[in-house]
Amino acid sequence: MTARIGVVTFPGTLDDRDTQRAVRLAGAEPVALWHRDKDLHQVDAVVLPGGFSYGDYLRAGAISRFSPVMDSIIAGAKDGLPVLGICNGFQVLTETHLLPGAMLRNNHLHFICRDQKLVVENNTTSWTADYEQGQEISIPLKNIDGRYVADEHVLDELEAEGRVVFRYADGNPNGSLRDIAGVTNAAGNVVGLMPHPEHAVESLIGTGRTDGLGFFTSILKKLVTA
Repeated sequence: MTARIGVVTFPGTLDDRDTQRAVRLAGAEPVALWHRDKDLHQVDAVVLPGGFSYGDYLRAGAISRFSPVMDSIIAGAKDGLPVLGICNGFQVLTETHLLPGAMLRNNHLHFICRDQKLVVENNTTSWTADYEQGQEISIPLKNIDGRYVADEHVLDELEAEGRVVFRYADGNPNGSLRDIAGVTNAAGNVVGLMPHPEHAVESLIGTGRTDGLGFFTSILKKLVTA
């Protein structure tokens, strides 16, 4: 039976179609989820894609956190539902407290768009099993509110528990503390990162590499073995 991966669309979401395509290329069935819909339509996992939900008013992700679909996602994540938040999706996950920390304006105060090298720090999550520990990948980065911050004790806890999933390599693009590009919850089913793996799934577009496809093949293997 084909795995069903839900992809949420909020007002202002930009990368939902790209994410659906990445899910399809990996071999799963993408299921469009509207932000007002509390029914997750029996999906096996959920992706919160990038964009500028609600125009990033108040704070990036602050309004989307209260969309009806998020109540179901929060409850599902606490019961083990795999959830991936990409860029704005990562911001939403911090606003819901499914992931610790917060996202602030880039330290240089400019929007940034470039190919970004990352080091895989944790390949044991639901979304990173197809990577090797210490592997370097390159996927696009595009954000203005991408600076990951947290209290020192939270950062120390993340480090001690191996919950830093990705770090920026070859330069920190936005001032994120400890070069953190992505984190996971303690259970490993919820992952958030700023760069966009859905834009690196075909060799003819994006970076010209398929380094991002592993996110979507990883979750398929997780669901098959669960």
